[in-house]
Amino acid sequence: MSLVKLSIKGISYSQTQNGAYALILNEVDGERKLPIVIGAFEAQSIAIALEKEIKPPRPLTHDLFKNFAERFDIVVKQVIIHKLVDGVFYSSIICERDKIEEIIDARTSDAIALALRFNAPIFTYKNILDKAGIYLKANPLESDKESQEMDDVLSNPETFGMQESNQSGETYSKHSLQELNELLDQAVEHEDYEKAAKIRDEISRRQ
Repeated sequence: MSLVKLSIKGISYSQTQNGAYALILNEVDGERKLPIVIGAFEAQSIAIALEKEIKPPRPLTHDLFKNFAERFDIVVKQVIIHKLVDGVFYSSIICERDKIEEIIDARTSDAIALALRFNAPIFTYKNILDKAGIYLKANPLESDKESQEMDDVLSNPETFGMQESNQSGETYSKHSLQELNELLDQAVEHEDYEKAAKIRDEISRRQ
């Protein structure tokens, strides 16, 4: 399976889930984005690593790991997002010490936080990006009438995405695949990637 290199576009705050964020990864040689829902601590750690000028007074957990690794001559060579199961991404950290390579299982948010600190590249497999990647542009075949209908749905941001998450056990399960794809296009167009990730996961579960 071929690897696809990813870059970090940024972090978006979740509008529907308190304390959650969407980490947005870009396909380096393409137009797709890979949104991954992460926790507040991991989002803070990644944000600090992205902002080179920000240095916490005491090392964060990922900074401590980097200091520990450097003390024992361990280098993080790359991070690979290698599996997607029920909306959960699984990652591996490829490390090297004394020219011996080791593979360590890790949460994707932790792996990316470490990749940033070691300036290590981030990859995923093409089949994962084919399944979970989101294109930047909305479907060009969508009619003006359908676009207007979606605009009406999005006119009240407090209800779009909130009604599904606020009802106990309710998700996007009541929507048809066509409706889900239309909602996905609109979520991407409005750059609500955390919502887009949830819709994408529902589509993936049905395929």
